[in-house]
Amino acid sequence: MRRFRYGWPMSDLEPEFIEPLLDLLRIPSVSTGGGNPEAINAAAIWLRDFVRAAGGECDLVSTELNPLVVGRFASPNANAPNVMIYGHYDVQGPEPMDEWKTDPFEPVIKDGRIYARGASDDKGNFWPLLYETCSMAQDGTLPVNVRVVIEGEEERGSYNLWPWLEAYDEPTDACVIYDSGGIGSRPTITLGARGIINGYVQVRTADIDLHSGVYGGVALNALHVLMDVLRPLHADADGRLPNTLRAGVDPIPDAERATWANMPPGDRALTAVGARAISPTSGDRYYEMTGWEPSLDVNEIKAGDPRTVIPSKASAYISMRLAPGQNHTDMRREIERLVTEAAHPSAEVSFDWQGSVDAAGFDPEGKVLTAARSAYAKAFGEEPVLWRLGGTLPLLDLLAKKGIDTILTGFAGAQDKIHAPNESYALESLTRGRKAARALYEELSGL
Repeated sequence: MRRFRYGWPMSDLEPEFIEPLLDLLRIPSVSTGGGNPEAINAAAIWLRDFVRAAGGECDLVSTELNPLVVGRFASPNANAPNVMIYGHYDVQGPEPMDEWKTDPFEPVIKDGRIYARGASDDKGNFWPLLYETCSMAQDGTLPVNVRVVIEGEEERGSYNLWPWLEAYDEPTDACVIYDSGGIGSRPTITLGARGIINGYVQVRTADIDLHSGVYGGVALNALHVLMDVLRPLHADADGRLPNTLRAGVDPIPDAERATWANMPPGDRALTAVGARAISPTSGDRYYEMTGWEPSLDVNEIKAGDPRTVIPSKASAYISMRLAPGQNHTDMRREIERLVTEAAHPSAEVSFDWQGSVDAAGFDPEGKVLTAARSAYAKAFGEEPVLWRLGGTLPLLDLLAKKGIDTILTGFAGAQDKIHAPNESYALESLTRGRKAARALYEELSGL
């Protein structure tokens, strides 16, 4: 059985804490693209055995694709509340490999950071929460009952988590998710996340690719048609989508808008990653646009080749982030209407949607987030920043609909380069994550 060292403070490089994380990072549990089924299973088994070694119950739950790791720790307090914790063990593929300075699946510690795929998203971010759960359980000091849920398909959309979560009917007082980041060095609690619609827009204009010298100027070009059908989906010069794609957006609460004045300037978020702003005012509107406005991006286009052909088919992968209040079914239909009406009458247009989910949010004045805010104030000596995630966590919508208030938090940062080469995670973030986990459990014990 693994041995845990108890007490606080604890060294970042305490072997009992850091070495298991490095072992987990070595498992190339890629779920995107073709995936790596063998490594996915290895990571799931590793996590199951880690929970069991700490005295918890834990099993693998089969799904249509990658297994869920589902465990439980009981508090010695008979009247303890029930808390679910969630993380994911799957990672994005490491490509392009030639841009990595180190092996993505052989973690390296240097300059106060761990470099590896998954170091931040989400193995390293979730690790302090899982480790402290195990440590407190072994020490007999866990003040809440904990249901552990770790999935292997978050990077693919969490589609096989949904049936399990929909059927989940155990009383649950709160959920804690470490899969978010902070605002600068300040502790941060995420109030919610945008929804998403994502999938392929496909165009066909002929049975086969055609010679441009023989048919150019008389035969439809699928790429040209694709460019035409995508044009109505473009945002204006300020980054706002057409009004029909903004339908249903909730008004921004005055209390939340007021918090933006205490946030770091939004243009820092752009310059930190070398991004070019859409307009001169993009930085000023950063928190509004990423929290309370929908956006639509073309993520990939596939068509043709350089052999001077007229492509017979073309496809674009698009993703629309939904603002609070929007309905994914209505917005998907509106995308289809805009695309179809813009298509050449002789072209065939089809859609292959990969998934969709509404935005979700949680009340900062509710008892769960109030407890979380108190925990962070005690642990870090300052009130946490409250903000809204521009990305999407599919399970949030279902948790909200099931009435499970959720603390979405974490200690990732812009320097972590998630989903990109040379992903890393600060050792200081691991320390802060451990401190926060213990503080949250203590505060949630009073629910």
